Amino acid sequence: MTTVQTQAGDTHDATSSETRIAPARMAHLVLQCARRADTVAWYMKLFQAHLVFEDNVLTFITYDDEHHRLAFFNMPDIPPRQRETAGVHHIAYSYNDIGELLATYARLKPLGILPFWCINHGPTTSLYYRDPEGNDIELQADNGDDPGAYFHSEAFAKNNLGVEFDPDELVRMWKAGASDAELSAVGTAATGKSTFM
Repeated sequence: MTTVQTQAGDTHDATSSETRIAPARMAHLVLQCARRADTVAWYMKLFQAHLVFEDNVLTFITYDDEHHRLAFFNMPDIPPRQRETAGVHHIAYSYNDIGELLATYARLKPLGILPFWCINHGPTTSLYYRDPEGNDIELQADNGDDPGAYFHSEAFAKNNLGVEFDPDELVRMWKAGASDAELSAVGTAATGKSTFM
């Protein structure tokens, strides 16, 4: 029998269906790249990452103390990503608060890295970007102290996608001293556009 010890010191059968063992964290994402150099450069800018390793086949980068957060296979002969195929829709990365999210938007804009969709989903304020290979990356910040409660609200029942916003207006408000609650309220800096991705 394989056992695990809880923080309280109790031991349980790790093979039991009643014992829940979850991963400690998500370690890394690996991409196959027809345009590896462009894609690596894009992610290095997006995350202010640094190069860990690169050869003719692989590149590893990281943006924190993990040995590598992203890896890129050099596969120049593969066809481009097709939008209408099964697989991953997008990957989301969370920031500590809306200020960090808006500061990241403001840092990336002069580099020519712009979101294609900016939406307050209710639980999160989100910026969606598309990398050079066509993969979608969501940068988000949680709204409020209990963002999961929004899923059970009347507002979510009426609109489960959210409200699009103007990121430049949100940055202007942030720099003018608007509170996190004001910035993250659904409808702040709304564009009036349809919420279709």
